Amino acid sequence: MSAFVWEDKYSLHIAEIDRQHQKLFALFNELYDAMQQGHGSEVIDKVLTSVVDYTAYHFAFEEKLLKEAGYREEAAHRAEHGKLAEQAKLLAQRLKSAGDDPTVVIATLKFLGDWLARHILVSDKSFAPFLIARGVH
Repeated sequence: MSAFVWEDKYSLHIAEIDRQHQKLFALFNELYDAMQQGHGSEVIDKVLTSVVDYTAYHFAFEEKLLKEAGYREEAAHRAEHGKLAEQAKLLAQRLKSAGDDPTVVIATLKFLGDWLARHILVSDKSFAPFLIARGVH
């Protein structure tokens, strides 16, 4: 059973962004599964690195798209991404120093999952109509 389930409510109806969001959900589930299966910190660190790297790729893609489309709130959206990136780095450091403590992994996953869902449903949903109106599907 997946801890992070993609639902249609998360869809922006912009194919590439939806695909990337689904990939983030899959990576979060991979991290959750590694923790649930009792994998050591080495495996969890590797999966967490994949999450952080893919998140950075996704943020850069989204920010470039918004900038090229002339989205007025692009700077604010980029700043929101920056805050999450900083929080994710701190959480990753905390995770590494905690070793195999499952409570830290669970807290990290909960934070990231809640943030991703909220970010998609509020911030990303706010720019979707703008991009769609400019022919981005």
